[in-house]
Amino acid sequence: MIPSPPPTWSLHPQLARDTINIGDLPLSQVLVIKDANYPWLLLVPRKIGIIEVIDLDEVEQAQLMTEVARVARSLKAVTECDKLNIAALGNVVPQLHIHVIARQQSDAAWPKPVWGALPALAHDPAELDRFISAIRRKIWIA
Repeated sequence: MIPSPPPTWSLHPQLARDTINIGDLPLSQVLVIKDANYPWLLLVPRKIGIIEVIDLDEVEQAQLMTEVARVARSLKAVTECDKLNIAALGNVVPQLHIHVIARQQSDAAWPKPVWGALPALAHDPAELDRFISAIRRKIWIA
């Protein structure tokens, strides 16, 4: 009997629909949410079956926090936001993913959470390209 290949990591289908891939850090795939209302990034650890941060081993947890901090610092520098929202909820999509959202006191949802505040707004392609390029430079993704 030929052994079956080990399972491979894949992005949850809803995350794949709702995001654009920016690139990979050592542990996580970095994505931008398809909603121009807010500068909104996700980090998704490329590990099979991970639902909670505590499902990662301690070294992976430390790596994830390092990556979250790198992405958050970069997002703050690029957007000059008033506040960063960082969250891992997973109530709808169980695959572990960390939201990093740049908030302005002038945004439509302020000071409440962004979820459901406004319908998603399509990105302007040129603005999105500039944003992704700036984030990639800041987080060291070629």
